[in-house]
Amino acid sequence: MTGSVSEVGFRWGTSSGNLSNTATGTLNGTPFSVSLSGLTAGTTYYYQAYANVQGTGDKSSSVQTFTGDVNQFTTSSEKIGLLELPAQKSGYIHNGFGSGKTRNYNYCYDTGHYASLWVAYPLTKSHTEGSASTSSWKYDPNISSDWQPAVTGNSYGTVYGNSSYSRGHQCPSGSRKSDNTMNSQTYYVSNQTPQLQNGFNGGIWNSLENSLRTITTSSDTLYIATGPCYQTVGGSETVTYLTASSSSTVPSKVPVPNYYWKAVLKVKWSGKTVTDACAIGFWFEHKAYSGTSYTNYVVTIDEIEDKIGFDLFANLPDSIEARVESTSTTWAEFTVY
Repeated sequence: MTGSVSEVGFRWGTSSGNLSNTATGTLNGTPFSVSLSGLTAGTTYYYQAYANVQGTGDKSSSVQTFTGDVNQFTTSSEKIGLLELPAQKSGYIHNGFGSGKTRNYNYCYDTGHYASLWVAYPLTKSHTEGSASTSSWKYDPNISSDWQPAVTGNSYGTVYGNSSYSRGHQCPSGSRKSDNTMNSQTYYVSNQTPQLQNGFNGGIWNSLENSLRTITTSSDTLYIATGPCYQTVGGSETVTYLTASSSSTVPSKVPVPNYYWKAVLKVKWSGKTVTDACAIGFWFEHKAYSGTSYTNYVVTIDEIEDKIGFDLFANLPDSIEARVESTSTTWAEFTVY
């Protein structure tokens, strides 16, 4: 029978006897190929090429399928992606910054809260060495200024009438001392939230960030995700708003987070494959603390995820992610890992 090819593609699945998935391709000559996404790391997949041929003449309405041999491939045991990144969720602005080919930080911005709900960045000793310094806040060029607090020229005390709150960095300026461009990017408004200065931003929070920078003198890369929380998942916490001093200020009200969290990851490698990991989380009520000791506020990564509704360290291999995120790790254990 002669005819014309009406469709080409691959049938595939995780069993050679059950190729129940279909991925169609485009026949622009031979060979043809298709791209697959959402595959599971460290898994063997089976596939078989097929072509549907439309009949001609008396059998012009008939279709005959021709198939090739069944072949297989195994996906890498490591997921592809930056280890510090949480999984993206729809409804938010996702973006990132860097200098040249060096990544700085990524963020997930919520225009309803005028803040990034998470900021994720790597931290090494080299990031903290240098004299790069910036003091000028500016609007994130990727987000309309109408969706960013009006705190480029003055802090919250002047613009929103409450001097208790400072422009608290999420990716700290002190963790980006080696590069002027990267340090300057930490002063985008999308990288800050209103934080109590006394007893929090200048106290326990600063103490934790300083300690993380200290760890890098004897450790490889730390992968860090951090952010505010206004209401926990399923919670009904009251959210306080700062109101602009001028009626012309946009936005006129800015919410204050009820909590802050930080999740930190270390990994071990064999070549380009993650073989093991250790993670620690911190959860704080947003209030003034009398001391600067943060070790009593250690939680598991799972506990943070349950409260904020984001999947942290989503690019870890699944089995390692499940284990380290549910494990209770002390600060002492984490520092020597």
